[in-house]
Amino acid sequence: MWLFEHQAEHMTEKIVRIAYEAGQIILDIYQTDFRIDYKDDDSPLTKADRLANEYIVHALRTHYPDMAILAEESVDDLKRLESDYCWMVDPLDGTKEFIKRNGEFSVNIALIYRSKAVLGVIYIPVLDEVYYASQGRGAYYIKEFSSHQDIKRSIRINVSSKTENLIMLHSRSHRYPVIDRLVDMNKQKIGEIVHAGSSLKGCLIAKGEADIYYRFGLTMEWDTAAMQCIIEEAGGILRQMDDSEMTYNRKDSANHKGFYILNRLENKLVL
Repeated sequence: MWLFEHQAEHMTEKIVRIAYEAGQIILDIYQTDFRIDYKDDDSPLTKADRLANEYIVHALRTHYPDMAILAEESVDDLKRLESDYCWMVDPLDGTKEFIKRNGEFSVNIALIYRSKAVLGVIYIPVLDEVYYASQGRGAYYIKEFSSHQDIKRSIRINVSSKTENLIMLHSRSHRYPVIDRLVDMNKQKIGEIVHAGSSLKGCLIAKGEADIYYRFGLTMEWDTAAMQCIIEEAGGILRQMDDSEMTYNRKDSANHKGFYILNRLENKLVL
């Protein structure tokens, strides 16, 4: 941990810049008539996913050659399990939103130290917004990053303190019947339901613009790592559905248990 503690500020600036540059690669392709391929699990894949992944992984290997990397569009090297430090990369979180051209997709990069996310950066290219956090240093937001490309313009963010009339987020592209039951059983707490895509949901809660989100079904480590760091540094909670802590750099990278995000623990919904 000594390495991260003594380089956190410089490392954060570097990762923000890498995420931003990857976002520009994505935006260039976003404006074109891009082709859509499909992986073995039928999830979509585009040129933007591949090129952003290549850029980020190359940059991380150049600047941090001694740290392991787990990236969505790269072959997994299980030697990463022997490393205290491991980067988690989702080069294009929200590929379905990218394909729908609704702008709700992001670049996610996190640093894991001994199973915990200690640095998280999320860049939303269409909105030109950056969210970032590092352990013990708080969570921050930058609007119109491309205008100045300076993280010193950051605004510190915190989750809301609401305990009633909660804004609940729903996934834009994933819907489960259990969510309807959850809403029905807790309607006295929920004031509004808002749909959003990708890690933008976690960012909205970290910024205090929404309060709770429940995700049933499968996600992967790279989907949640950066978001978790930002949410927790903003004062929120991200846990697995059985209330256990979400850990990272595991042999099995799937988040099998689902997870929930809360602005306050007392807002946990009953199912």
